[in-house]
This record gives sequence, C-alpha cells and structure tokens, in this order.
Amino acid sequence: MSSVAVSICAIYVIVALTANGQKPLLLTLAAVVPLLLAAVVGAIWLARVRRLRAWTAAAIEKWNHLDAVKRSHRTTTEVAVLSVDALEPTGSWITMRWDRFDHVQCAWLEALDEPIWPGSLLLISPDPAQVGPGAPWPPVYYIRSTHFLASAPLGRPA
Repeated sequence: MSSVAVSICAIYVIVALTANGQKPLLLTLAAVVPLLLAAVVGAIWLARVRRLRAWTAAAIEKWNHLDAVKRSHRTTTEVAVLSVDALEPTGSWITMRWDRFDHVQCAWLEALDEPIWPGSLLLISPDPAQVGPGAPWPPVYYIRSTHFLASAPLGRPA
C-alpha cells in the first residue's frame, strides 16, 4: 500500500511540476521528497525480490537433494513438521504428519546440524522397532539423528 501511495504522490508532483511553467522553490522541494521515497521503496522491493530468488534457489536445491537421497536409500518416508513445540539442547519436540498415512503424531527429534522449521518436510528412515505394518502407532515417535536423511520446505517451488 505504501508503494502505491508513494508512486501516486510522485506522479502527481511530477505532473504538477511539468504543468506549472514557473518552478517555485517550495514545489521543487516537494518534488524531491516523493522521488526520494520512490527510490527507497524501489530499493526495498529490489531487496525483497533478491531474497525471494535466493530462497527459491535454496529450496529447489534442497528438493533436488531430497530426491537424490530418496533414490539412493532403500526405505524412506516423508513427514511434515506441523509445529515445533519445544526446543531443547539435545533435540526438539515436534508435531508431525506422516504424509503417506496422513497420521498426526507427537515426536522427539534429536538435535540436527541444520535448523528445522514448521512447514518443513523431513525425509527419514522409519524405525521398524517403533512402527510396522499392522502395529499400533506409538504415542511418541523418536527420530534419531542417524535416521534423518534430508529436509526441504513443504510444497515444491515452481
């Protein structure tokens, strides 16, 4: 909204300057302020676009890594991190959803080298001692750092 307001103000002042044959000092100073504001708003938008491009490139790289790891490991599953409930030095309590089964569950995630955010997709090797066909879901699933294979932001970027 501020970008639109600054643009409208800058256009109005520029039109007023060109329409007025004589250029009083006050009108000239009034023209400089919206032009400076327009430059600041442009710089802010340029920084946002650069950050978005960098984030998208990093997300695509993470997805490519996740796909490569998925192809190279035998048994994997994807879990979506819905929330990070508690952070501790040795790990985190998270709420996750098993994507294949659409089951929401509380889990303990051992400390990893990279940060995990809500909205992350984790590729893990499921522990057959905790889950298996026909067995009930454990009340808390324990994800060891050695079972963590890769992560990517939820939703593949275009």
